[in-house]
Order: sequence, then structure tokens, then C-alpha cells
Amino acid sequence: MRRLALFLFALCLALPAVAERKQTFGDLDVHYNAFNSSFLQPDIAAAVGLTRSKTQGVINVAVLKAGKASTAQVSGQVKNLLGQVTSLQFKQVSEGEAIYYLAQFPFSDREMLNFTLNVQRGDEAPHSFSFDQEFFPDE
Repeated sequence: MRRLALFLFALCLALPAVAERKQTFGDLDVHYNAFNSSFLQPDIAAAVGLTRSKTQGVINVAVLKAGKASTAQVSGQVKNLLGQVTSLQFKQVSEGEAIYYLAQFPFSDREMLNFTLNVQRGDEAPHSFSFDQEFFPDE
């Protein structure tokens, strides 16, 4: 499980390398990335209950409050260019002080997807943001 946390943390830092994937709401930072599930090693995917497939993506979200990992309610959806919407069902993964939220989503062929994420800590006001990302099936 420690390898999983290190791998997911590394993905947060490395994908994409050019632009940081982060939204800030006051002292709350939401780090996120989305990638093809086939990038995961089989044992890591199995450890968190994810399916490896050339047409399944994973979105990884980490919430930090004042620089420390924080629990939150994370929800969202992904929409393709045809307007087809898939709800994202996030599961919390905790490893030591690290807390991540993971969800899977399908895609087919080469697709540009629009993600809308909602993050809420306790009784604080919810925060929402969107981003687009292109996906390619793994050959």
C-alpha cells in the first residue's frame, strides 16, 4: 500500500509535467490528475480495486487544508463531446498521512473529456471546478 501512495503522489507531481493540476480555494488546495488505468501496475490496481483497461481512465484527487492531507466529500462527472455524462464514484484511499480519492470512468477511441469536480470539507461551502483532458486508448 505504501508503494501505491508513493506512486499516486508521484503521478500528482508528474502528470502533466508542464502544468500543475491544482485548484486553490483559500487555504484549501485540490490536486488532481486523470490518466489511463493501464498505466497502473496490476498489483497496485488490485490493491485499491481498480480495473486496468485500455478504455478505462482513473482520476486521482488529493485535498490539502493548510498544506496537510484532509478528508472531504469528492464527487463529479465526466462528459464527452457527444454530451454523454458519467457520474464519478470516488473511493477514499488512506496510507499513513496521505489521503486520495480515486474514481474510474470509461472512454472509447480518442476522446476529449470534460470533468466537473465538487469538493466539500465538513460543513464548509462546496467548491466546484472543471477541466478538459484528451484520452487515447492504450494500444
